[in-house]
Amino acid sequence: MTSSPRLLAAALLLVLGPGCGPQPPPPGGTVPGAPLQRIGPGEGAVSIVAWAGYTERGETDRSYDWVTGFEKETGCKVSVKTAATSDEMVALMNEGGFDLVTASGDASLRLVSGGKVQEINTALVPGWSAIDPRLQNAPWHTVNGRHYGVPYQWGSNVLAYNTKVFPKPPDSWKVVFEETTLPDGRSNKGRVQAFDGPIYVADAALYLMSHSPELKIADPYALDRRQFEAAIALLRRQRRIVGRYWHDAVTQVDDFVNEGVAASSSWPYQVTLLKSKGAPIASVIPVEGATGWADTTMMHTGATHPSCAYRWLEHSISPKTQGDLAAWFGSVPAVPAACAGNALLGEKGCETNGAGNFARIRFWRTPVADCGGGRECVPYHEWVTSYIAVIGGR
Repeated sequence: MTSSPRLLAAALLLVLGPGCGPQPPPPGGTVPGAPLQRIGPGEGAVSIVAWAGYTERGETDRSYDWVTGFEKETGCKVSVKTAATSDEMVALMNEGGFDLVTASGDASLRLVSGGKVQEINTALVPGWSAIDPRLQNAPWHTVNGRHYGVPYQWGSNVLAYNTKVFPKPPDSWKVVFEETTLPDGRSNKGRVQAFDGPIYVADAALYLMSHSPELKIADPYALDRRQFEAAIALLRRQRRIVGRYWHDAVTQVDDFVNEGVAASSSWPYQVTLLKSKGAPIASVIPVEGATGWADTTMMHTGATHPSCAYRWLEHSISPKTQGDLAAWFGSVPAVPAACAGNALLGEKGCETNGAGNFARIRFWRTPVADCGGGRECVPYHEWVTSYIAVIGGR
């Protein structure tokens, strides 16, 4: 079992906090954090921090390319820095040098509170009105009525499994949390994986909501001390059976193909890639439900290519881009209209990708100490240090 140097580096930044020096204002003298008032001529480039598979230019499969056409139409050359975890995204945005980031809910409000992303002028994004109303004012990017990003895609973390090991889909996350004999007659020890990110504590808490009701966990992101310690104890027990803590999607695909992985938490993206390779793979949302992500494209306060960035924001929510991305990643479009008439996605693509599961998903968000109702909860920095200790065997 290994821990991630990226996770450790990001965690250090999160615990110590970003640098205190002022950020340079964007071109044109705009006050950092204030929304752009006018889209000017393109600056010729835009740099994006993104999850793997989120900004395809046809290099893996020629059919999936929503970058090349944008570059030809706008003259804005797209560069992408792939990040493996939300903590890495926060660390990269703290360092600066990027225009945009496709942030999940466990990173977005940290970026807002840290002053690293600017308010979005939705009047400059004509496609805004077509975004799913459930996402337009979502609390992970909307603060005091101000929008700090444009919704991109959403979906569930899934239980991926080898269909040769499981002739019938597993109905519980138990197969990755507790040592057990799998349907092929062999133990799951060393044959399961867990996500290499502190937000995975919420997955343990979600499991305990069903299996330890005496803990009275109502929200996997709002854990009091007793609830949190129970989740960490479960993760310490899980460590005995985990073969690898994954954070790199491509590495996990290889592990399913070549390393005998039987089951793991995963993203639809890996499942799609594995199926394209003919691997015996499928996925399911177990009876306990699942955590998930609703990602938002956010703009750095120090973005040096704001006009190109706004052009990308609009392009990112066009029905064609949304549908193609959903087909590639296995996610659900933030723009419902993208679910119809897309050749790559197909007429039932959104249904297949879980469009009907919105209410079953506990979307990622950053745990805070004040969790409402007079309750004191364990804040995120303790999730970071405790999960590092779990991975390290402490």
